[in-house]
Amino acid sequence: MKNQRPFALIAGAGPGLGQSLMQAAADSGYTSIGLRRSVAENTEDSDNQRCLSCDLADPEAVRSVVQSVINQYGAPRLVIHNPATLVIKPFLETRSDEFEACWDSMVLSAINIAQSVIRPMTDAGGGTLIFSGATASIRGGRNFAAFSSAKFALRGLAQSLAREFQSDGIHVVHTLLDGLIDTAASRELHKVNPDTMMKTEDIAAEYLRLSQQPRSVWTHELDLRPQTESF
Repeated sequence: MKNQRPFALIAGAGPGLGQSLMQAAADSGYTSIGLRRSVAENTEDSDNQRCLSCDLADPEAVRSVVQSVINQYGAPRLVIHNPATLVIKPFLETRSDEFEACWDSMVLSAINIAQSVIRPMTDAGGGTLIFSGATASIRGGRNFAAFSSAKFALRGLAQSLAREFQSDGIHVVHTLLDGLIDTAASRELHKVNPDTMMKTEDIAAEYLRLSQQPRSVWTHELDLRPQTESF
């Protein structure tokens, strides 16, 4: 028997925003399934949350894992693509494999997830597909060539999918997270006041609101930033 709760798939369910997205989906009545490269042995599943190990840049691995959870829970009603690899280096010092790592993490993984979920979602009547973007999705900053080129590509992919599948009931959203996200890693890297950073639980709440929009007023792109951020 298929799961009676709607199913949310969170790709890139690591510490920080990924875990907040999983919790917000579970709190909103979903069975929340997270995909990440590695899952700690002491990670505990709950009735409404599970985390599975998957290399999101591997098309066959993604297809296999996604099909297995669809077989168990039915087609997802909400899919969030959230992985990111941050490279900050002068362009002439950035290696080709670092460009590839950014593209694999943020673009190839999005392609793999979308190709695995869109047909089941359309067959089941539709759903919401959200891609996490960044300031770098619309502005290539100094020393961000690898990161920004991948985020630009992700934005283009989201636009294309929205235009191709909205008539099939797939609400494709691209979010512009214009600010530093408050995580332990970000605090260590940037050394700024946490009060000026974006709270992961607040971002997650906005994602859930996007997934609940009526079809007459769909948002495709939404920018989110802290009150202290200049733009």
